[in-house]
Amino acid sequence: MTATASAIRQGRKFDQVLAGAREVFVEMGYERASVDEIARVSGVSKATLYSYFPDKRHLFTEVYRAEILRLADAAVELGSSDTPPELVLREAAQRMVAYLMSDFALAMYRICVSESPRFPEIGQLFYETGPELGRARLGAYFRTAQARGQLVIEDYDLAADQFLQLCQTTICDRILCGMQTRFSDAEIARVVDGAVDMFLARYGAQARD
Repeated sequence: MTATASAIRQGRKFDQVLAGAREVFVEMGYERASVDEIARVSGVSKATLYSYFPDKRHLFTEVYRAEILRLADAAVELGSSDTPPELVLREAAQRMVAYLMSDFALAMYRICVSESPRFPEIGQLFYETGPELGRARLGAYFRTAQARGQLVIEDYDLAADQFLQLCQTTICDRILCGMQTRFSDAEIARVVDGAVDMFLARYGAQARD
């Protein structure tokens, strides 16, 4: 985080603005979400909002970034002990799938797809604060787990991307195509267990013995 971002976060109404923006973006998308509406829902003046964020694009990025950081930090906590990778990855996969099924994740994805042709920087920032951040955090855990002798990985970035993609199997396609919006515990467990089992079959230390 930059020094500027750190200073912004110290503002007492920062979280209030972020929560209001999150609500408006999810409900209205990016183009229809006005600064006036975000300020109204946040319960702050436009001047206060602009004191934190110079424009709507920065605000959108911070909303998405804050959510991804929350997920990533939770994953780091899971990997901070000698917990077996199977348990760490299963919990991480469950949290990832829960996020992917959320209204927030779907809204952010649709915004990125629709706005990136006109505003390429939105797509770039979406990628940097989403997939790229997730790859970095997972890669850090993989390095730690390998040092403990729990995993055997040659390319940490590729392994992280593969795990993230495995967590999206079936469920994401059905949601994005409007085929299904709710999933049973059994359907979620099928995806989670399949992701973890396949990943460990390739990178688990026992698989190399």
